[in-house]
Amino acid sequence: MSTADLAGCILAGGLARRMGGGDKPLLPLGGETMLARVIARLRPQVGPLVLNANGEAGRFAEFGLPVAPDPVEGFAGPLAGVLAGLRWAQIHAPGTDGIVSVAGDTPFYPVDLAARLVAARSEDPQRIVLARADGHMHPVFGYWPVAVADSLETFLRQGTTRKVLAFVDLHPNTSADFTPPPGAPDPFFNVNTPEDLAAAEDLLKAGA
Repeated sequence: MSTADLAGCILAGGLARRMGGGDKPLLPLGGETMLARVIARLRPQVGPLVLNANGEAGRFAEFGLPVAPDPVEGFAGPLAGVLAGLRWAQIHAPGTDGIVSVAGDTPFYPVDLAARLVAARSEDPQRIVLARADGHMHPVFGYWPVAVADSLETFLRQGTTRKVLAFVDLHPNTSADFTPPPGAPDPFFNVNTPEDLAAAEDLLKAGA
């Protein structure tokens, strides 16, 4: 599979309660926004990119990306962002097999994320693949076949649960291991608090 067969979806629709609200991905990190770093890391790994965010799309204009809001009402969590990416791909990138999702507040995720997620599909292009590291799942980082879009929308609209793993377990799925070497930083370190942002600055200075 070439990168042209994948779309990338950056999930930036969180409420950022622990950061005091607002758009976490627009916070400065190392002289540019965290979102700019997330985009730069994903762009070489996939074909077209879309940003999932709600509210006024113009606040992201400087990045030059299409913005797709959640297609279901209410704050439905990361799965709503995945659905936004899948629906966007169906319309605007119809040749893609699936999307790779990443979080807009996780600036150090692996530069080979997409390739390793796709490799873990093996021979099943309809298999959902999630990232894991050190025994922990990171379900915001995954490969999602376009074929699951209708099932995902039904799942979200039923509303009994919106947990990522509850949906994933309804479909063929596997995981790809991104456990770092001993002593290396967590590649899925995400910024939730001002203290986390300071720690991210330190990681950046250390070459993360």
